[in-house]
Amino acid sequence: MKPMRKENLQRTMIIYFLLIVCASLLVTIEFVFDVQSPQLKDTLLANFQQYAQQKMSKELVFVPIADLRNKAVLMIAIIMYVTIIVLTMLIKNITGPLQHMIDVSEQISEGDLTKTIQIRSNNELAQLGKVINEMASNLQEVTVLSQNMSSTGTSCLEKVRELLASGEITEENSQEILEELEQLQMSFEMLQEFTECFRLYEVEGIERE
Repeated sequence: MKPMRKENLQRTMIIYFLLIVCASLLVTIEFVFDVQSPQLKDTLLANFQQYAQQKMSKELVFVPIADLRNKAVLMIAIIMYVTIIVLTMLIKNITGPLQHMIDVSEQISEGDLTKTIQIRSNNELAQLGKVINEMASNLQEVTVLSQNMSSTGTSCLEKVRELLASGEITEENSQEILEELEQLQMSFEMLQEFTECFRLYEVEGIERE
């Protein structure tokens, strides 16, 4: 299976811009050539001569100019059509996915870690969406570990409190307390090992800011 070629967002934007520029240039060049063409000048000159000899009506004299005006209107319509197509592609491939990322990121920041960003393209936006998904997954793992540790710690404290409240600390009770404390320590170590993967702001740095 061939690896999917990675697209470049900057290159895509340049292509969209060049499409509009090329369409505008082609239409402008075509219009300039039509205005400067010797055929148009000869036709207008012949029409004026015939009009001076009263062989042609005033309306027919300016028919070539009217045709040129209609062609200019058609060229403007073509430019607008190309612009609309390019803007549609821009919204579909860039603006739409970007708005999707913003919406999902807001839901994640509000605490809904089940949301994921889904972008089918293969450009920088998809890469950024993947990074945000991984960040949400890491936050979810930290949350799950914290919840498990909290549950384990609460259970351990309740058992130790019950044993101490009984007033009789036997060898069996002492062993049970040690086992509960070891289990709690393992939970702390697991959470600490996972959180060491993150870089956090130092307290001094926060105070300076």
